[in-house]
Amino acid sequence: MRGVDLCVCYRSVYSFGGKSLGVAIDKRPFITRRSTFGLLVPVPTLDLTCRVVRIQPGTVRKRRRRRRRRRLLLGCSEKEGFRGQSRAGTRKEDEGHRAPPLSQSFLPPRYVELVNAACNFEPHDSFFSLFSDPRSTRLTRIHLREDLVQDQDLEAIRKQDLVELYLTNCEKLSAKSLQTLRSFSHTLVSLSLFGCANIFYEEENPGGCEDECLVNPTCQVLVKDFTFEGFSRLRFLNLGRMIDGVPVESLLRPLNSLATLDLSGIQTSDAAFLTQWKDSLVSLVLYNMDLSDDHIRVIVQLHKLRHLDISRDRLSSYYKFKLTRKVLSLFVQKLGNLMSLDISGHMILENCSISKMDEEAGQTSIEPSKSSIMPFRALKRPLQFLGLFETSLCRLTHIPAYKVSGDKNEEQVLNAIEAYTEHRPEITSRAINLLFDIARIERCSQLLRALKLVITALKCHKYDKNIQVTGSAALFYLTNSEYRSEQSVKLRRQVIQVVLNGMESYQEVQRNCCLTLCNFSIPEELEFQYRRVNELLLSILNPTRQDESIQRIAVHLCNALVCQVDNDHKEAVGKMGFVVTMLKLIQKKLLDKICDQVMEFSWSALWNITDETPDNCEMFLNFNGMKLFLDCLKEFPEKQELHRNMLGLLGNVAEVKELRPQLMTSQFISVFSNLLESKADGIEVSYNACGVLSHIMFDGPEAWGICEPQREEVEERMWAAIQSWDINSRRNINYRSFEPILRLLPQGISPVSQHWATWALYNLVSVYPDKYCPLLIKEGGMPLLRDMIKMATARQETKEMARKVTEHCSNFKEENMDTSR
Repeated sequence: MRGVDLCVCYRSVYSFGGKSLGVAIDKRPFITRRSTFGLLVPVPTLDLTCRVVRIQPGTVRKRRRRRRRRRLLLGCSEKEGFRGQSRAGTRKEDEGHRAPPLSQSFLPPRYVELVNAACNFEPHDSFFSLFSDPRSTRLTRIHLREDLVQDQDLEAIRKQDLVELYLTNCEKLSAKSLQTLRSFSHTLVSLSLFGCANIFYEEENPGGCEDECLVNPTCQVLVKDFTFEGFSRLRFLNLGRMIDGVPVESLLRPLNSLATLDLSGIQTSDAAFLTQWKDSLVSLVLYNMDLSDDHIRVIVQLHKLRHLDISRDRLSSYYKFKLTRKVLSLFVQKLGNLMSLDISGHMILENCSISKMDEEAGQTSIEPSKSSIMPFRALKRPLQFLGLFETSLCRLTHIPAYKVSGDKNEEQVLNAIEAYTEHRPEITSRAINLLFDIARIERCSQLLRALKLVITALKCHKYDKNIQVTGSAALFYLTNSEYRSEQSVKLRRQVIQVVLNGMESYQEVQRNCCLTLCNFSIPEELEFQYRRVNELLLSILNPTRQDESIQRIAVHLCNALVCQVDNDHKEAVGKMGFVVTMLKLIQKKLLDKICDQVMEFSWSALWNITDETPDNCEMFLNFNGMKLFLDCLKEFPEKQELHRNMLGLLGNVAEVKELRPQLMTSQFISVFSNLLESKADGIEVSYNACGVLSHIMFDGPEAWGICEPQREEVEERMWAAIQSWDINSRRNINYRSFEPILRLLPQGISPVSQHWATWALYNLVSVYPDKYCPLLIKEGGMPLLRDMIKMATARQETKEMARKVTEHCSNFKEENMDTSR
């Protein structure tokens, strides 16, 4: 991740880098969870937050109890313990609960945890220097991912007494950080350098290798003399996906009491060095290691093992080793404490399963005695976890394990996503793809769990294209209306955030993400990310892009986003380039002579965004909107919906008094007058054209600055058009306010404008009384209508229509009056 969000547990709110810092209180001195195989291991963290946690009464006792449990698990004596952790904790306990004066430090000296976060805040170069002095800001746990951390950042915190340091895929770290690691050697209990491929490289002859640089531009050589000498407290170590050539045996030899070791992806022909921890090692991960019979002979000597992972990615490369019934039997016989075993991806050479005829009938059982996998019948108890993903064994009936990862059903697939997300994106991607098929074809029975797991995977692997593609596709089906009632607001917001993350990272996922956003109530559910989602959609709508399907979905979303929001939102989106982007799309379609949904939706979006927003209306005129209107009218004379959308937009422009002079040209007035006789889309085109002219007429004869057509001629055509409309016409329009119509009532300058406004109100309250009677009453239309009825300049037919409007609204008010009292 590329950002830091700093949360300070204190009774004040601070700011850093222009960002306000939230207040977060966490009473847990050391966050752990119990793994599937019984170990207490650190919780995998996906969010980058710094928490300064106040020690509350009773917390010290809880922490001591947790330490005691961990000592027993790792075979440490009560007296030995984790001195590094104790050292950090004791100092803090002695300091008590009172915070120092703010003048001493930017942050209060409380227990701090720095873990990885999915946010867009870019850390300042000196961010880590905030934690350089442990007397004011003490760190004990750090989890960082991707390229956030560099050598100088670790150097800045070298004085901290770190207990746990997890660096995942931090490829900017070099051998300089190895020296910094020595600073934590006396306290460090857990260390992960997973995917830090360059940390064992250093520059060769810095500043003076000109000839060599021609051959090796990086001038880097592998460091082979570093060892973990002095890391006497280290119990958990992850060196997964380390670069080839690192001398693992000599590197690890100084460590006496390892409890957990991960050597994923590291190839070593001789694993005999592992036996030095045969009395302490409880977890061993050899994922994607090319095994041999020699490796198996070493593994079965590690009699304390509770978790063994020898799985592999069957698609990554060819492995000679094949699992046999004999190997599985050895694991069961020699590793009596085994609670978790992962053999995913392996080819089973011999038939380890019993025949279908010999399988016991009845309900699925996890009892070892009924196991369909013959070697596991010798187990003393069911395994807590058994990894069988992409093996034939996962499809058997009786599997002696509480949790099984595989591809047989939804439960196995979800277990696979859960088990492999953090460090195995290649496996996770395929598991999510299986979940996608389940959600698409069947009904997902564990919706919330599935949704949370996919969200976690997308956050964890923001820059992995395969994960983003499969995850966004799965989210589309997991968020559709069928499942909506089961999802909380918080969960749906998390979906929106990861979807937007994906849209920012890869064009390939934008179609999936746009489709997923269509599953949400727009704009209500997207309002908390309103600016961000609009910016992303506008970038997608760049006319140079040729993907019509994405453009169609994106312009539909843009239209929905500006349809039901307040004017401030519309003005803000207009300034972001919304109006200009839509006009460019229309221009591109005109050049191609294509009137499709993108064209029609673009005019509809302009209609919505100009509603009661003069700035956006002016922008439309300034960027040749009227020319595009005339060109579209000429090029597509039979497209009724297009005409309706364009006239609706021009109605919004005509409502702005300052902009009406720009419409006062012979060409525009002639076009509007001719459209009065249009029968396109019922009365909509004629109605909207009459609305435009009504506002122009409202400015009076002196504003009519053209000779042709004459004002009286246009008035006659307007009267004729209005009289031809059916008052009971059902409308394809949605008024949020009657204010532009009501302003045409109390005037005598243009009786035809007054008549059009009255007809509009009569039609709407007659056909849709439940919606528009309350709106008319609320906005003060009734007094205006009564006053107009008394006006001498108003025509008799207009007054008669106004009386009917008031009667409709009065009757509606009486019918809906509360008489319960």
